[in-house]
Amino acid sequence: MSFDLRLKDMRAVVTGGTLGLGAAVVKTLADAGARVATAARTLPSSPVEGVTYVAADLSTAEGTDRLARTVLDDWGGVDILINVLGGSNTPGGGFAAITDEHWYAELNLNLMPAVRLDRALVPSMLERGAGVVIHVSSIQRVLPLPESTTAYAAAKGALTTYSKSLAREVTPKGVRVLSVAPGWIETEASVAFAQRTAAAAGTDYEGGKKLIMDWLGGIPVGRPATPDEVADLIAFLASPRAASIAGCEYRIDGGTVPTL
Repeated sequence: MSFDLRLKDMRAVVTGGTLGLGAAVVKTLADAGARVATAARTLPSSPVEGVTYVAADLSTAEGTDRLARTVLDDWGGVDILINVLGGSNTPGGGFAAITDEHWYAELNLNLMPAVRLDRALVPSMLERGAGVVIHVSSIQRVLPLPESTTAYAAAKGALTTYSKSLAREVTPKGVRVLSVAPGWIETEASVAFAQRTAAAAGTDYEGGKKLIMDWLGGIPVGRPATPDEVADLIAFLASPRAASIAGCEYRIDGGTVPTL
């Protein structure tokens, strides 16, 4: 039996779609037949065939406006909007080391791109009475690491709360809104971090991964998720197969968070 996600020819915008989870989401949607557009500051050297790439810094209002104008001009609207863009650049050292500039940077990367793109693209969904918005949050919002992720975790917490409020507003009008909260994903950035951790501890890559899992309190399945595993969940939630799912957050963390 074929499990067709019924995404063929649907218009999908994915943020942060050239690396890590974003790139996996772009490929998964494209492979399922969707028309996909994405944006990043640096365009990929090996683009996915058929995908529209827009050079834009989505941490700025100008960048989100460029992406929104491109897809509205080309397509007239979108069916699916997936806000994957995120990350943390705040140094370690706990709360006292986080400057105002760090706080603003984390909010401008992890919250505001979603807010701005929703404001630009959701109205056309509301006009049609149909659409899906997915925000990629993080388990860090409930399991922050005080040494290094306080600002990132707070920004992702804000994203989840915003997502819930948006869902309450627009779901009755035909637009589904959900959030997905991954745990540790073995992306390019995570691999580099594990390698640095391993080198500092005098161990190998697997040893570095174990140290990170220990910091997280353990991952019961014994490993981080792959980008494709998280992308598969996102693609399903964005599809008509999930038409009754709205207003909630899906956690995909290998059992890391020890509570419901």
